[in-house]
Amino acid sequence: MSNGFTKEDIEQIGSVLGAEKTVFEKDHYRLKITNNEEKRILVLELYPETELGRSRGRLVVVYTGNSHLQLHNCTGYVVSEELGEVTFVTETSRRLSGLVVERGASCSLYAGLDRSLISSDFTTLGVEVMLSGVALSLAEEVLGSENGSDSEK
Repeated sequence: MSNGFTKEDIEQIGSVLGAEKTVFEKDHYRLKITNNEEKRILVLELYPETELGRSRGRLVVVYTGNSHLQLHNCTGYVVSEELGEVTFVTETSRRLSGLVVERGASCSLYAGLDRSLISSDFTTLGVEVMLSGVALSLAEEVLGSENGSDSEK
């Protein structure tokens, strides 16, 4: 993902998630995903570049009826047509965080994972840890080198 989220990125993301509505609002894209069967609504906001404290970066925001999640400094994303989900990731030299948004208007957040976890032997891990490793291993293709793209202090 070179310079933020492009219109083409948004169209692809919206298509995979089955967004019923996508709009551009001044400085970000807003996608509405609805699951009528399970009575869920999720709003996904994608900021191509915004102020994040002392720096600027990409921001992914999810709103649901009972949660508000943010992923700062998004470094990439992976679209899975087959799974009907998009995985957004943030990486540093040692840690990964990911936000998985699903077509069914649900999402999962995995934060502060050790980078080595995604290339581990998942059969040696407890189920609670294995799930995060498997989920973020899908994004391995958009991750930087072993050293990551940013330094972590």
